Amino acid sequence: MTSKSTLSHPSRRGFLGMTLAGAAGLSFGAMPRLAQAQATGQVIVGISQEPTVFNPHLLHIEVDEGVHWAVFDPLFAVEPDGTFSPRLVTEVPTVENGGISEDGTEWHIKLKEGVTWHDGTPFTAEDVKFTLELQQDPDFRAARRAGHELIEEIEVLSPTELRWKMSQSYAPYMAILSWTFIIPKHAFDGVDANEAPFNQSPIGTGPYKWDSRSPGNNIQLVANADYHGSKASIERVVIKYVPDLTVLYTQFKTGDVDVIAIQGISPDHAAEASNLPGKTAVQVPVGTIETLSLNLGNPVLADKAVRQALYLGVDKTTIIDALYYGLPTPTESYMPQQSFYYTPDLPAHVYDPEEGKRVLEAAGWTVGADGIREKDGLRLSFVCSTTAGNHVREQLQQFLQQTWLDMGIEMKIANLPPAVMWGEHWMQSQFDMAVAGLIFLTGPDPDTSTFMRSDAIAAQGGGGQNTFQYINPRVDELLDSGASMVSPEARKPVYAELQHLVRDELPFLPLFQRNEGRGHDEKLQGYEPNINVRITFWNMQDWSWA
Repeated sequence: MTSKSTLSHPSRRGFLGMTLAGAAGLSFGAMPRLAQAQATGQVIVGISQEPTVFNPHLLHIEVDEGVHWAVFDPLFAVEPDGTFSPRLVTEVPTVENGGISEDGTEWHIKLKEGVTWHDGTPFTAEDVKFTLELQQDPDFRAARRAGHELIEEIEVLSPTELRWKMSQSYAPYMAILSWTFIIPKHAFDGVDANEAPFNQSPIGTGPYKWDSRSPGNNIQLVANADYHGSKASIERVVIKYVPDLTVLYTQFKTGDVDVIAIQGISPDHAAEASNLPGKTAVQVPVGTIETLSLNLGNPVLADKAVRQALYLGVDKTTIIDALYYGLPTPTESYMPQQSFYYTPDLPAHVYDPEEGKRVLEAAGWTVGADGIREKDGLRLSFVCSTTAGNHVREQLQQFLQQTWLDMGIEMKIANLPPAVMWGEHWMQSQFDMAVAGLIFLTGPDPDTSTFMRSDAIAAQGGGGQNTFQYINPRVDELLDSGASMVSPEARKPVYAELQHLVRDELPFLPLFQRNEGRGHDEKLQGYEPNINVRITFWNMQDWSWA
């Protein structure tokens, strides 16, 4: 069984390259339930990586966002079809309804009345102002500054109304705001936002409230009875951390977990899972690109010839067929193939280790006495890391290790627990090579500034996730150009050039676009994939037991 989900083709007329005419049609939000029973029962979500960052604006990875979507609200959210629906606003702002100026630089937002934070404090426009301005604070370790940094002034007109002015039009900002969770100003009064108690005990406006955390084991959330939208029908959500994928799958089979998410059902269990009684298992196309991510701050990997040779030594076909059971889709791009902006004419990957050897020889990497190549006093040696307990990735590492060794390349393996692997080791570019699945886009927008701009390198003081430490002035120019355009048709060639450039320079080696195995108890209703967000349990408030 396959769930079909696509990145929508943007409307030419829509502002900032998004389907805002469609969004305007959603301006009244989802129809409220006429009567809602008190939430009851619980659901156990099994995940292979542990959430550790609960302030949604600090540097974090995908798994943390499952908690964010449950505890917080953005102003408006992006739906599976790429349109937007109101969360904290009365209607999604568009050019047509006056929420956005024709030139895209002025925004006017109207908020719902009567919304409260989980601690009972009224939610107001001051909270929105605080959230947006926090992203501009150079002392705050922001996960993203792109877009927010263009806001010049924010004016609070009333407790439920505000407007702001941007220095220029920025096409991705609609999508960015759909991922920008609003946080409470009062929780940060008099404290350093990087170290606030809030960061470990978050307070939101969302459908679930923070209850407890047992580090290394689980996080528990409880339904927010005062939620301003459609209230959750399940009283308690237990997010259970099980790092070993085989153990996680076994617990799904036995019913110890109701939903299996984050890495999900590994390919070697996919066929069996599809026939489990009482379970629903699907292959879901997601925007995740599995990569061999490279740290170009490493002088060995900074050599483009080394990166080219490494890619020539990747037997992608065998990896996909033998280790991943043919489930993923091979790719040469970071752009999901469902995207309007995907470029299909990138150079095809070729597995040719002999050519890889020739590339290295021509670049001056000669075989040393121990069989490992050397150049200018450097050995062609590095460490590859990924999440410990992910047996498929570990098999991939071992397969690559032998192939590359035959080419005179030494790859050492040092895997880490997820909380360590995706903490500072990843965010501060402390790795050499990492097997990492990355979602480069924000919703359906093609902008990748947070991963590719030269000022988005956290290890160099930037705000973003350019953990590759990839610096290319032309990339910066293309990102600026694409973000300044409204028309999807005008933007498309810009991102085509960018995809060609990244494919040529290989700051990461693209392996495939994932189709991920997702499973849940067949009695659980409302579970819906969304290719426009980075987490598969994004809509827990819509889940219910039959």
